[in-house]
This record gives sequence, structure tokens and C-alpha cells, in this order.
Amino acid sequence: MRAVVISAVNQLSVTEVPEPSAGPGEAVVSLRAAALNHRDVWIKAGQYTGLKYPCLPGSDGAGVVTAVGEGVDPALVGRRVIINPGLGWGDNPRAQSASFSILGLPRDGTLAEKVAVPAAHLTPKPAHLSWEEAAALPLAGLTAWRALITRAGLQPGERVLISGVGGGVALFALQFAVAKGAEVWVSSSSTEKIARAVAMGARGGFLYTTPGWAAEAVKAPGHFDVIVDSAGGDGFGELLDAAAPGGRIVFFGATRGNPAGLALRKVFWRQISILGSTMGSPADWKAMIGFVRKKKIKPTVSAVFPLSAAAEAFAAMEAGVQFGKIVVGIKGRGGKTP
Repeated sequence: MRAVVISAVNQLSVTEVPEPSAGPGEAVVSLRAAALNHRDVWIKAGQYTGLKYPCLPGSDGAGVVTAVGEGVDPALVGRRVIINPGLGWGDNPRAQSASFSILGLPRDGTLAEKVAVPAAHLTPKPAHLSWEEAAALPLAGLTAWRALITRAGLQPGERVLISGVGGGVALFALQFAVAKGAEVWVSSSSTEKIARAVAMGARGGFLYTTPGWAAEAVKAPGHFDVIVDSAGGDGFGELLDAAAPGGRIVFFGATRGNPAGLALRKVFWRQISILGSTMGSPADWKAMIGFVRKKKIKPTVSAVFPLSAAAEAFAAMEAGVQFGKIVVGIKGRGGKTP
């Protein structure tokens, strides 16, 4: 079968590899579409923990079950499914176990024509989603759900700020928050991305590249009950100023590093909760899928590339100009779209 193979740092190719087989408790999925995440780019760049080369990356995927292993119901063959990429969460719903991993490293991932996964991690594809939309959902949707709903405990009517809108997780957080009945605002370095977020239900947005943007932000809608962030860095301190007394700041990444000189007095005096979040538990997955089905939420797909153009898909991800998920079509699917 054909697959994306990263053989060394920044060495990516689409090549023939052996097809996977289903071990005990596993199923083989013939993929129709997969999607990229930042972790795939970091793996390619050699900037991810637990690296091993060669590797077959990819955490997101949707397709048809073609084979099952020992102990798996044969009726699963032929089912249209999406894959929960969070493996080995464990029994504690509050945090993942030491054996937790994400599909695509160290286990072979979804940027391939076929993938073998634990059958328990397969869920029927929501009928209202195309293959490309279904493939865009898993990792980013699950991450956004746990951060916004499970960890921050968002309630209808609360005021929410989602930073860095345009990425997959931020857009899912926007969609979930709007569907929950929250008042949603966004920040970005792009006026175009803010405008597109408003078209999706946000009340408005702020350019975080403008000095003092947080102080100006609270003059308009007021302070925020929930703030969702993935950047960290020195700008994290401004989020404290934007948070309401008793507010919650939840973050699932630190792409800009650790914040310097964080004013802890603002945290304790204003009763602010700072919450970390990573991926999601099986219960989070079930709740997220149910919500997507009920509300008919459709992931935002920024572009679709064929598997043969995977290097171009990675380049688009690295450029960081996407609005939504970058998807790779498999088995004849895929062609660049705006």
C-alpha cells in the first residue's frame, strides 16, 4: 500500500510499505481521508518527544473496516467509521495514564491507504459528514471538547474568548461554544480570520498583535468567563487581564513557550483558575461525537490534497495560513480546494 513515510528529520516521501494486519482486538480500516495536525509537522521537523524514524504519521482518519482480528465481531467489516486517536487513556477520567499515546507515533498512523487500530477506537461515521469532514474531526474536536466542556465547564450564556482562531482546535471550540449558547469572541493576527469566525457565529474579535489589545477587549464585551488558549508565551499574561473574576483559562499547548513574569497575584486575588488539558478520555470522545451528531456540526476544511501531494499538504500546514483543517484524500479522493 502507499503511505507517507518520514525517514529522518524533514525527509518525507509517499512510498510503498507493507499492508497492516489485524491483531487480536484490532481492525484494519481502508482509509478514505486523513487529516494533518501540528504534531505531524513537529514529528517531521524532529521537534516531538518519543521520535522514531522511519514512521508513518497521521492521527486523524475515516474509512471502511476491511478486516478484523481475533475477538472482534466480524459484523464490523464493511462499516464506515472514524478513529479515536487517543490510545491507552486508562481508568482515571481526570488525566491520562503513563501509557497514553496518540496514533501516528509510535504506532503507524493514518496517512496511508490502510491502518490497523484497536477496534474499540472505532466509531460509526456521523451520517451528515463527508469523508473529508469526518477525517477532520477526531484529534482537534476531542481536544477542543475536553478543554472547553470537560475542563473549563462552559455554561450557556457565558462569555468566551478563543485565542488564535483559524487552527482546527480553535475552530471546533468556536463551533462547540456557539452551539452551547455561549457568547463567543476570538483573537487572531488576521482580520480576515476574525471576519470568517464572525460568519461562524462569533460576536467579534481582536488583533492580538495590537499592543494592549486585552485592555481594549474588555471595554467592549467585558471580561471573559472562559478563555481557551494554545500559545502560552509572554502573551499569556494579557489573558489574565481579560479574564473575569472567578474565570477559567484553559490551555492545551504552549507553542510560544512558557510565560515570563506571570503575575500570580492576579490569579489568586481574582480567583482565576488556570487549567491544563490534553486530548480527551473515552467518555469525552463519546460525548463529543454525540454532540456533533445532535447539533449537526461540520468541521471546517481548509484544503484537500491527494495522498500523492502529501508534501504539499505538510508545506501548507507549515505556512500556517489555513482556516480549518488540512485534509489528505486517499484512494482517488482529494484535490486542492481554497
